[in-house]
Amino acid sequence: MSSRTERLDSGTLLTALGAGAQLPAISRATAVVFVTVLTIVAAQISIPLPFTPVPFTLQPMIVLVGAAALGARLGAASQLLYLTLGILGLPVFAASPALPPAAARLLGPTGGYLISYPFAAFVTGRLAECGFDRRYTTSMVAMAAGLVVVYVFGVLQLAFVSQPALGVRGALAAGLFPFVLADLLKLATAAAALPYVWTSFSKISRN
Repeated sequence: MSSRTERLDSGTLLTALGAGAQLPAISRATAVVFVTVLTIVAAQISIPLPFTPVPFTLQPMIVLVGAAALGARLGAASQLLYLTLGILGLPVFAASPALPPAAARLLGPTGGYLISYPFAAFVTGRLAECGFDRRYTTSMVAMAAGLVVVYVFGVLQLAFVSQPALGVRGALAAGLFPFVLADLLKLATAAAALPYVWTSFSKISRN
């Protein structure tokens, strides 16, 4: 069995592309920065909704797919880097005149979602390391688990920090119900891509 085939038996897409645990530090750092940049770009695709202070963005999908590709630690690192850049005042958060800038964003209506990203990435990345991203059903489970983390943080922040007048029921109406179906549909699409990539790698390794 070739070393490439062995790498396909365990680990993440990143380790399959490289050399497992021997992947150079510069390659790991580049992958982390790449996912961070994708998260920044996804944040700029932001659609404000009139009935909630939380805008619609593509970030959750990027966070979770990126984590599945990088694994738990590197996936979380990509989101910690994203948050650090935002806290320092760089324009990486979703552009919005209604939401506070820089570090204050983390205390606003979307702060819980943002804070959740490293934790959600770790959960999805860890499941991917266990092989959950090799099949469609388990790939969807891995990303759905991360999405649950995002929503728990986001709704709790709305209910008890940024918008306590809403209460839990109001926070669910503002921060979960308008988004969950669209997010699940996005993840259902993304979940199909991961096993396809693994299958392609497997075919190449056998040739």
